[in-house]
Amino acid sequence: MIKIYHNPRCRKSREGLEILENSGKKFEVVKYLEDIPTKEELTSVINCLDIKPINLVRKTESIWKEKFKSQTLSDVEIIEAMIAYPKLIERPIVVNDNRAVIGRPATKIVALIN
Repeated sequence: MIKIYHNPRCRKSREGLEILENSGKKFEVVKYLEDIPTKEELTSVINCLDIKPINLVRKTESIWKEKFKSQTLSDVEIIEAMIAYPKLIERPIVVNDNRAVIGRPATKIVALIN
């Protein structure tokens, strides 16, 4: 099952959702700002992305700059920060079985679902 971690206020996330809608494939929408992923779920997504947790952080967010930028954080602490402040999570993320992409650019989504 395809899953998109979506923020309706984000233009890139809306573009990703539109790609999935036009694909004709079944998918699930997770509005991650409302339905915050668990530590296990976010860790699983990061593993599917095959990246370090820091690479999923929106480092331009004021929360990151104010609370975390000057700190040296472990991977677990970075994941915990994203759970505490889900606005820090890059978007959109599309997961297809055990593979995932951050949908920037949106063409990455097309490659993942085809």
